[in-house]
Amino acid sequence: MPNLEKELHNGNGNGTNGNTKIEKDVSVNPHSLGVIGGGWYGCHIAATLRALGLRVKLFEQHKRLLHEASGNNQFRLHMGFHYARHSGTRNQSRDGFMRFVEHYPELSRIVPCNIYAVPTQDSLLDYNTYKAIMASSGVAFTEGAPPGIHITNVDGIMCVPERVLLLSKARAYFEAALKGALELGRKVSSIQEVDDGVLIDGEHFDFVVDATWGHYMDLDLQVIYEATLLLYYEGPPEFPAVTLVDGPLASVYPTEVPGLFTLSSVPHTPLGQFKTAAEARAARDDVSPATISAKRALMEEQIMHYLPTFLETFRYIGPQLAVKTKPLGAYDDRSCRVSRRGRVFSVMSGKIDTIFFAHERILSLIDDES
Repeated sequence: MPNLEKELHNGNGNGTNGNTKIEKDVSVNPHSLGVIGGGWYGCHIAATLRALGLRVKLFEQHKRLLHEASGNNQFRLHMGFHYARHSGTRNQSRDGFMRFVEHYPELSRIVPCNIYAVPTQDSLLDYNTYKAIMASSGVAFTEGAPPGIHITNVDGIMCVPERVLLLSKARAYFEAALKGALELGRKVSSIQEVDDGVLIDGEHFDFVVDATWGHYMDLDLQVIYEATLLLYYEGPPEFPAVTLVDGPLASVYPTEVPGLFTLSSVPHTPLGQFKTAAEARAARDDVSPATISAKRALMEEQIMHYLPTFLETFRYIGPQLAVKTKPLGAYDDRSCRVSRRGRVFSVMSGKIDTIFFAHERILSLIDDES
């Protein structure tokens, strides 16, 4: 089994993706832009606006990109199938998926067998309702499971074309695209608005983007900070992705490393919800082995209701810990928002596929200022 940390996080991908396209059809005046946070959104916004002629600098407190939640999640490139109960998120996700594959073709790969299954009793929607919502949303799927896939207690199954993100290649790509514009291992101490711009630790920029999801500056909507636990398992490389929808269910999804999967559970992945990012980080960092073991037992019990051979098929490897920022409330909105305070923009989104909406909104606001 390859070293988990090395394979998932060392950034030693195959170099810059020469086929990756960045839009160059937007004309803006030459501004300077400081970006705080080197996750997917910070990297994409910085690289895109740099390609359009802006002077850009990205500040990331860690010594590598995609280190926090962007590098600790289920690595799914969403197409909208998770969001039967929110049309705005579903539509943004569908459109963003297509654009992501077009602009970053080498930063994700297909999942040959990618299953969404609707449980008979535990879903908030029955299968026919779920299917009708997806069909009306214009997302592609085929019904039924391939031969040999043993899933129990479900009302219906569909196969979808969602993909898995390739973290190592993404790190290598953005490191090359932002060469000379990266401040890695640099934690920002102060942001100060002045008459003609914004100072980041005394360095002047015309505009600043906070892409830290509320870890640096407060957001303009009510959010909670959730410490989370996913579990890594080793299994057959050809095993399908299996996602149970819709509601407090579970999923098994591949990573970029062949034969390495994550197990996630809506009720059991959260370690706690907190009012501040600092509290959530403390909970993440202080989680005990006993808590992980207890959560693991609950997550395995839940997934085995639908995949009864799970423990015969998979071997537990270890935990993945992260902090996620979520809107406060029971509604299922994970769409992308860009807010503005003076010359500082803040980005908030639940999914990677809406990065294009974010940079376009920021460009529009910069143009309005000009």
